[in-house]
Amino acid sequence: MSRWLPELADAEVGDVSVRELLGHQGGVIRDGVVADFWQRGLPFPDRAEILRMAAEEGRVFAPNEHFKYSNVGYSLLGLVIEAAAGVSYAQYVVDHIVRPLGLDDLGPEWDADRADDFAAGHNAALRAGASRRVIPHVDTRAMAAATGWFGTARDLSAYFAAHTPGDDTLVSDAAKRLLQRRESDIEYAGVLRHYGLGFDVRDLDGVHLVGHSGGYPGHITRTWLDLDDDLVVSVLTNAIDGPADVLATGAIGILRLALAQADREPAEAAVTGRFASMWSVADLVDLGGAVAVLHPADPDPARSAEVLDVDDGTLRLPSRASFGASGEPVSVERDAAGEVVSIRLSGMSMWPFERYRYALSTEQPSELLKGMAL
Repeated sequence: MSRWLPELADAEVGDVSVRELLGHQGGVIRDGVVADFWQRGLPFPDRAEILRMAAEEGRVFAPNEHFKYSNVGYSLLGLVIEAAAGVSYAQYVVDHIVRPLGLDDLGPEWDADRADDFAAGHNAALRAGASRRVIPHVDTRAMAAATGWFGTARDLSAYFAAHTPGDDTLVSDAAKRLLQRRESDIEYAGVLRHYGLGFDVRDLDGVHLVGHSGGYPGHITRTWLDLDDDLVVSVLTNAIDGPADVLATGAIGILRLALAQADREPAEAAVTGRFASMWSVADLVDLGGAVAVLHPADPDPARSAEVLDVDDGTLRLPSRASFGASGEPVSVERDAAGEVVSIRLSGMSMWPFERYRYALSTEQPSELLKGMAL
């Protein structure tokens, strides 16, 4: 690295390679000894400060001793790009990423001229029902390569789609194989994760996903590229504790569940929608070839989904070993106009969600929900 950043020639981190930084194998400190810029207590570091942090605080482990995620390391990579290209990091990535993809709402750093376009970020809710406050946007300066980017879910989806095999808009297939293969295994608390070069790598029920999360004061994101099914899902949240990973991973699972039903005969007059009871909320979803019961409160709705069987026009929960009502019918009650009034799932009545919610807001909900005392 000191080839491109001679200021680090005498520092312990000076011999860390670009590849080691890309794979977070350089042993470099994560955010610095004092990192309160992440909660707006300090300005984000400029070039001189990043180099000082790297020189004085940078070495934590020897290269390739441990995987150690480092925003300081990726900030240094931004400085390496500037030195190698002879232009600013911002100009280089606009010329080589943003413009080739033809995107108007993707960029490497907060732009004050577009302040009205940016979603407001919020702090974490530290207790149930706690109010949130808006976190003002900030220029991340020399840390832009690690955190400064802005964009939309569409833009991020377009960027990750360019990393599918056969698309040479940004990088070659040979480079993709290097970026996306497992460079590091990280096991903690019984969970095994993997990292490539700039990409998270995850197996989801045997499917190969590559992607990354994103963090910026007030925002958390997650994007996944499903290489097996040619899918991209991107979720952007404007709160520090936003469940972006859960939502994106859950969406990938639901899409894959739908693809698996594509060859099935569609159920006639399929009942779809969100239904509620005193016990739960359930979604009946038309997957294109079948109707499934999804439980939206589950972190991974696809894993707990029940794809309904059709028996002489009757919807029925699948026959299997189960603690639930497997093999039993899902009945539907309609009014004279053919609108669904209620369903009966696992033997209990459930009503269209909005109707149920409205009924609970009245003084006599039982009059709206078939005399049920709720």
